Amino acid sequence: MIEPMGNAGRFLVEAADRLGVRLYAATHKDVHEGYPDRLRAALAGVCVTDLTDVPRASEDMAAFCRQYSIAGVAACFELFTPLAALLADRMGLPGNDPRLAWAARNKIEMGEAFAAAGIPAPRWAVAHDAAEAHRVAREHGLGWPLVVKPAEQGGSWGVSVVDGPDGPDGPDGMDGPERPERPEGAEAPDRLADAVRAAQRFTHAHPHGLELDTRVLLQEYIPGGEYSCDTVVSGGVVYPLPVVAKDTTEGRYRIETGHTCPSDLPAPLVRKVQQIAARAALAVGVRNGIAHTEVKIPPGTQTPYVIETGARLPGDNLCEVVEAATGVSEAVAHLQAVLGLVPDTVPSRTDAASIRFLLPEHGGELRRVFVPDLPGTHSEVHLRPGAVVPEPADSSCRIGHVVARAETADQARGLAERVAARSRVEMG
Repeated sequence: MIEPMGNAGRFLVEAADRLGVRLYAATHKDVHEGYPDRLRAALAGVCVTDLTDVPRASEDMAAFCRQYSIAGVAACFELFTPLAALLADRMGLPGNDPRLAWAARNKIEMGEAFAAAGIPAPRWAVAHDAAEAHRVAREHGLGWPLVVKPAEQGGSWGVSVVDGPDGPDGPDGMDGPERPERPEGAEAPDRLADAVRAAQRFTHAHPHGLELDTRVLLQEYIPGGEYSCDTVVSGGVVYPLPVVAKDTTEGRYRIETGHTCPSDLPAPLVRKVQQIAARAALAVGVRNGIAHTEVKIPPGTQTPYVIETGARLPGDNLCEVVEAATGVSEAVAHLQAVLGLVPDTVPSRTDAASIRFLLPEHGGELRRVFVPDLPGTHSEVHLRPGAVVPEPADSSCRIGHVVARAETADQARGLAERVAARSRVEMG
């Protein structure tokens, strides 16, 4: 497993234990030193290397695979999925197509892959700086609002929704709101430039120091409901998983506030989302593993638009949510796929589950967290009092979460929302 410190790492550890599989990790020396005791105990061995140096890491991991007779390769961090594909291909193990794998990491190459495969997706353009962003947004007719995101990053980090151009373009006939009069001599705000700078502030990925593509993706805003759908692929055969409804904040930063499984979409539309998600997974080279695909469905339509896909297990504790609702372990199915086995994706129950994240009203020092304990729910607090919490702009501001299980999606969502509403987060 290339870097098990990702959000889904603990689910892969549990899955390996269920399957009776010995789990090995490839990571950096300093990162390994920070592993929690539970993760250290679960590993049968560790390949210490530099994952940012692809030739060195490939040599180190290949030698390790030969020494320990490794039978499968998986990545937890989205940014290491191309490296996992290269290693599997080198060792003759089941894996993803290394020629396409970069498209699962880089959103610009992903857009090109979707276009080549004819997958419904938002229109998009690339910018290197704010001036180019204004120009290409106008030339491509992307309209407003406009989604601005880093070419390489996850967890909503650096992603903004810009409601109008402002800045040097001014009211140029584009469909943004009319601006109020500005005092004489005052400098024009430039929301698009601010969004570009926010997307470009991530030059390296923590904690490995992996260099990132600092180009910016400008993406047409698609209105409507948001959903996700994971797809297991084994030997090129797709096994669709349930469609999950997603809730986010409004405004400039769209932070995920929760997920509910099942989505409660009509059955024909569920099948359509699953089919589109499967096509997206194959388009970015997933052949043995899992893909997490996010879609939006505009109001009054039956067309899912793929926002992005990743060749990895989902974050946001979605593995727990899906298993609570269906009995299917996505992590077990993922490991079965990378081992060349037929994945177990048949639901064993038809319940519902929902997760809600505890978010602060503002950043600062965490003083106290209270989460009520209601039947049918359980919660987890991620941070301790005294921790410094960033401003709510992405998933890094989460204080904790609550998961609810019930007979229907509405019941599960309502129960989780009641616990979240009664919770208290005090910030200094």
